[in-house]
Amino acid sequence: MTIFNNKKNIVIIDLGISNVQSVLRAFNFFEQNVKISDNIKDLNEASHLVLPGVGSFEKGIKSLIEKNLHDTLLNLVEIKNIPILGICLGMQLFATYGFENNVKTKGLNLIQGEVIKIKEIDDIRIPHVGWNNVNFLKKNSILINVEDNSNYYFTHSYHLNCLQKEDVVAEANYGLDFVSIIGKKNIYGVQFHPEKSLKSGIKILDNFSKINA
Repeated sequence: MTIFNNKKNIVIIDLGISNVQSVLRAFNFFEQNVKISDNIKDLNEASHLVLPGVGSFEKGIKSLIEKNLHDTLLNLVEIKNIPILGICLGMQLFATYGFENNVKTKGLNLIQGEVIKIKEIDDIRIPHVGWNNVNFLKKNSILINVEDNSNYYFTHSYHLNCLQKEDVVAEANYGLDFVSIIGKKNIYGVQFHPEKSLKSGIKILDNFSKINA
């Protein structure tokens, strides 16, 4: 991926299960065209896609299917190589399977892996809510001019277990190390909420918005 400064058309996909307005406000810091939509026409015209979400894996996939976005999204990402950023649940939906509420649900399979519950060990409380340092394991386009071990805001009970370790860009620790940033070709994901993570989070969104396919 190469960084350019030309204006992009960013579509924040509305699954109806998250506060997408906060993501929109964050992207509005940049001189880009940004909109919230669940319209297939808008997705097809996008230069960048953002998949945010909170709640369960099962509801996230169900929403994509009910809105007839599932296959369109896969076509745009896998065939047309449109850059996509998954945020929190949005990143988890990239996985092969999710196991929330003891239900095995097939994910988008953009990233080989499974979404499993955070282990309750020692004094670890579930859900994991709050600020954590993130340890960068490799360079990535969305981390340009972002300081390693910066703090980001998390709120989740499940995490992505990647089967391909080369897809793991960064980790955080909450009792155990867990994947906090993934990157694979045009596919990016963050377990935390960059829109709520002050300067370091906003910079990640800025970097993503400048990526060219």
